[in-house]
Amino acid sequence: MKTDIEIAQSIEMKPITEIARKLGIYEIYPYGKYKAKLNHRYRAKDKPPAKVILVTAITPTKAGEGKTTTAVGLGDGLSRLGKKALICLREPSLGPVFGMKGGAAGGGYAQVVPMEDINLHFTGDLHAIASAQNLLLAMMDNHIQHNNPLNIDPRQVVIRRVLDMNDRQLRSTISGLAGKTNGVPREDGFDITAACEVMAVFCLSENLTDLKENLSRIIVAYTYDGKPVTAKDLKAEGAMTALLKEAFDPNLVQTLEGTPAIIHGGPFANIAHGCNSIIATRLAMELGEYVVTEAGFGADLGAEKFINIKCRKMGIEPSVVVLVTSIRALKEHGGSTNLEKHIDNICNIYGLPCVVAINRFPTDTDVEVNKVLAYVNQQDIPCVISDVFTEGGAGGINLAMAVLSEIETKIPTMQFTYNLEKPLKFKIENVAKKVYGAKGVTYSPEASKTLRSYEEMGYGNLPICIAKTQFSFSDKKITGTENSDFSITIKKVRLSAGAGFIVVFAGDIMTMPGLPIIPSATLIDVDENGVISGLF
Repeated sequence: MKTDIEIAQSIEMKPITEIARKLGIYEIYPYGKYKAKLNHRYRAKDKPPAKVILVTAITPTKAGEGKTTTAVGLGDGLSRLGKKALICLREPSLGPVFGMKGGAAGGGYAQVVPMEDINLHFTGDLHAIASAQNLLLAMMDNHIQHNNPLNIDPRQVVIRRVLDMNDRQLRSTISGLAGKTNGVPREDGFDITAACEVMAVFCLSENLTDLKENLSRIIVAYTYDGKPVTAKDLKAEGAMTALLKEAFDPNLVQTLEGTPAIIHGGPFANIAHGCNSIIATRLAMELGEYVVTEAGFGADLGAEKFINIKCRKMGIEPSVVVLVTSIRALKEHGGSTNLEKHIDNICNIYGLPCVVAINRFPTDTDVEVNKVLAYVNQQDIPCVISDVFTEGGAGGINLAMAVLSEIETKIPTMQFTYNLEKPLKFKIENVAKKVYGAKGVTYSPEASKTLRSYEEMGYGNLPICIAKTQFSFSDKKITGTENSDFSITIKKVRLSAGAGFIVVFAGDIMTMPGLPIIPSATLIDVDENGVISGLF
């Protein structure tokens, strides 16, 4: 079989103007022939909002379980059934592209294209986000250098510079060395762009005014007497918004089969909130009948944050959740136990209808697949084999029909996992016990002290964003059956006042990943004609 990039390069794409016309849009901002930006202010007249279909997954393997592939194939399947469907995805980070997981444009015959552009720089949104965050840090360090009138304590800087790359060498650094003219020395370091607060603000803002206001609230550091210093105090929010103005318009591309896809924003779900931008989802709901979107990693991470953070902010609820599973993930994570817990979370904790999609791989046997089908059907949950990787939209028609049936026959009763008015520890423990299945939560002295201080500062009513490993329900990577006899350890917490949530770090989670022993970058090449190979 051809590789992903060979399949993508063999397809004749439609001009992006033709894709836009399918949506009834005639004003776009082209980035070449096959991608464009859409005006984020666009609103359709006299049209009910689209139904939202959330695609999530069980606990993944390192290679991922085909969540994006399934989302793309489902969108194509809906289009083949005559539905006006849009796919709404996150933008890939160069970290995983060059690291282990590869790109995030789908796979096989269920891809968004041009996949090389989408996976490599795209329209420059992530670079704009990194520039805005780094400008804020540069202005803060410059302020300290020039007499420090705000009395900033260099030991209490709470955000970091970023770049869109896995680079463990930059996790911890010392900056400002080599004499007085080169800055004030302080402990420093870098995060990956997908984990930074500007990314979260970008994805959770409703318009440019909202974006600027949210950026202004970012806490950069604290003074020597413990008072927060914000981007507004540094007068940085205007310039940051200017850097993000063009990036704030969502990106329009297409699938291999010509289904429109909007791709915008890209926070990770293990260290951030894992959802594409609010304005992209809102725009897709204006333009289509059905919007297929995804949330990062498993339903315990991305889907939980999609509901408790994004849906709460937007005032929407998914009509149905597609839970992607694979035989390899079931084998790695102890079989039906992991699948059963994710189904229970979707149906009983989140209160949403669920369809299980078995993402079939060539190595799966009929016996294995039929066992999963029988098990899920016993739970009175629709379960469908997804062959979108090998068949594209044709392999997603059965899944699309199952999804439409659930939308037509089930009424979602979405419920949040916690009440915002409850104490922060209550919220953390509710997610840990209800969603993860933990028996309890323990806190480091630093974490407990910081949570108390946030409540005293008036931030106790914010939602929480738990940063933890994606490879188990617990805060440690576990292979095999995971029992419920575990506790979650909260090591530290961080206030994201601009984004409007509190990041809670469980276990040893890194905000700057590292490359594997053999990075995917070693496989990528380009010939004399500019044709890229090795990208997946």
